[in-house]
Amino acid sequence: MIELQFGLAPLLILLVALAFASLRILREYERGVVFMLGRFWKVKGPGLIFVIPGLQQMVKVDLRVVTMDVPSQDVISRDNVSVKVNAVVYFRVVDPQRAIIQVENYLVATSQLAQTTLRAVLGKHELDEMLAEREKLNMDVQQILDAQTDSWGIKVANVEIKHVDLNENMVRAIARQAEAERERRAKVIHAEGEKQAAQALMEAAEMLSREPAAMQLRYLQTLTQVAGDKTSTLVFPVPVDLLDALVGKNRKDKGDTA
Repeated sequence: MIELQFGLAPLLILLVALAFASLRILREYERGVVFMLGRFWKVKGPGLIFVIPGLQQMVKVDLRVVTMDVPSQDVISRDNVSVKVNAVVYFRVVDPQRAIIQVENYLVATSQLAQTTLRAVLGKHELDEMLAEREKLNMDVQQILDAQTDSWGIKVANVEIKHVDLNENMVRAIARQAEAERERRAKVIHAEGEKQAAQALMEAAEMLSREPAAMQLRYLQTLTQVAGDKTSTLVFPVPVDLLDALVGKNRKDKGDTA
């Protein structure tokens, strides 16, 4: 009996060691993709799980959101302007099985796909659109990435274009363009003001011409304003209608004399 116990002791020790070796602990944000003899078996976790050594292999997958920096890309816009653009991509694994089985390295694959998609999308837009419609471009890149990575079990949550770098010559050209645009707007506003002033003067002249007494009152008001100024020079305005009347009368007198 004692010999039998001593013979089972190594077996028990081996079983206990095997049991401890098969224990795995996965955190709340981790999942384990388990393969049985090379074939997919199931996704386990989180918590305490068992993986049989030699028969089963496990690959850990992190389910947290990954923040991936897209390196600066040389992009030629639709109006043939060369710029450097970099961005950041936020994504996470939603299907650990497909993320491990369908693609060799989902991090590298997503990074390369983000770079090519960024160049392809921005190359279809002009420089002004890159600078002014960044939210729309972010949405376009995000939708394309999300559609292409869906088969990998990856969800692209957001894409943000961080910088659009221009060379110095292009920056100066944009500054000159903005200055010319401001000058154009100033001239248009000035011309619009002149037009409105001329329209107001024409309406005032039409109103005054309907009643001669109104013109006389306006004339007297102008004299009062001129006389109130403390200056040594007195400007005496003469109505144009009065001058026309005097000129017409002189011409008539000369005709009668002749």
